[in-house]
Amino acid sequence: MRRELYQGMRAGLPVALGYLAVSFTLGLEATRAGLTAAQAALASLLTNTSAGQFAGFTAIAAGASLAETAFAQVVINLRYVLMSAGLTQKVAREASLPERLLIAFDVTDELFALGISREGRLQPAFYYGMMLVSIPCWVLGTFLGAALGALLPEVLLKAAGVALYAMFIAVIVPPARKSRKILLVCLAAMAMSWLLSALTELSAGLRVAIVALVLSGAAAWLPAGREDAHA
Repeated sequence: MRRELYQGMRAGLPVALGYLAVSFTLGLEATRAGLTAAQAALASLLTNTSAGQFAGFTAIAAGASLAETAFAQVVINLRYVLMSAGLTQKVAREASLPERLLIAFDVTDELFALGISREGRLQPAFYYGMMLVSIPCWVLGTFLGAALGALLPEVLLKAAGVALYAMFIAVIVPPARKSRKILLVCLAAMAMSWLLSALTELSAGLRVAIVALVLSGAAAWLPAGREDAHA
């Protein structure tokens, strides 16, 4: 068990360092929403999800209701249900329910990819090792971003805020280049978000939820292209 734990920590270290940088920008966004550094860090401790937290902070800043914010979180983070189902088939059969529930607490895109690609059955200790290095970095980065946000010049804050959008672009571009279906969905999402913003008075959180729900449902019915078929 100790060996698996150390291997997980080593495998998760690059992810943890990336989390430290990305979560810093989330801390900046949290301060714009009126949260303290402690509140921002607690949000990262309880919900380790960049897109979900960004949408949540944006909704708070826009004065969205709790119902709108919660609905947006459900839609945006719905993919983790599928990831958890995949991990359930990968985890060692002898793993107990409490061990599986602990893994489910921190299912992220990166940790899922590392866990699902591991040869053989996934031992809970390996996943716990990844969590041990990634969660503290995510929380620390958010705290530092929120705490230092008040001390940094406004110009630097705006420049740092671009990093979060750069992260989303970095996530979208590679799969969009390989799949016309993904590219079409991304372009449609931008257009639909702009139209909702220009033609309606819906809050930012509700706009995100509507775009995600409508286009994810539509994408499921789109036929796969050649690129997708051979992926």
